[in-house]
Amino acid sequence: MTYGAANLNDDRTGAKSTLASTVYHQLRDDLLGGALEAESKLRVEWVVSKYGAGASPVREALNRLASEGLLGRHDQRGFFIMPITSGELEELTRTRCWLEERALRESIAHRTAEWEEQLVLALHRLGRASRLSPQNLSSLNPDWEKMHRTFHRSLISACRSHWLVGFCEQLSDHAYRYRQMANDGGSVQRDDFAEHRLIAENALDGNADDAVKALIDHYELTAAMCMERFKQDEPPKLAAIPDQRADR
Repeated sequence: MTYGAANLNDDRTGAKSTLASTVYHQLRDDLLGGALEAESKLRVEWVVSKYGAGASPVREALNRLASEGLLGRHDQRGFFIMPITSGELEELTRTRCWLEERALRESIAHRTAEWEEQLVLALHRLGRASRLSPQNLSSLNPDWEKMHRTFHRSLISACRSHWLVGFCEQLSDHAYRYRQMANDGGSVQRDDFAEHRLIAENALDGNADDAVKALIDHYELTAAMCMERFKQDEPPKLAAIPDQRADR
């Protein structure tokens, strides 16, 4: 069973599956990282050339990405990269807040000593990581991103529903894509660690209402900052896909 962020590593064995897995992960990283231009048509031939795989595994990977909502699909017209819009970001943020509120409340209600230890450790590691890349202070640090994802996953890990965790993970992927597209690293004016610490402290104290409020405030602030960036630099500065615009 798959849900949320897909994992092709568990698919059937064989060369085709291995190639599809490789293309899937590489293309997924590029989509989430904002390396490909939103709304561009994604030709199978172009993906074959760029990622070095045959048409069959490429189509398998594209279909999987479409099922996750990272690609759109027109009947008889192929795939396209999902657009970046303020309306979509608002809906994404609202839905994420709805689901993670339930997940966080359930985690707090059913918290264990192990969950508390994992959350404390995740917060500690997040606090020690630099948010901005040492090589490029205008971009986010990939190591921080990993710690950030681990922290938010730890918050809801005791909710007792792998379905709910999976849906939250999928929404987290889409939110990450918006943050990358907005390139929010260069103009950050916030104490993000204080925000995460407030969420964790309330959760560890069993104060579900304040923990949820801090979490929702955190997500809404991120969305607002992304929207502000889009207004300042619209459309977002993205790397174009060669020879794709003419085929829209």
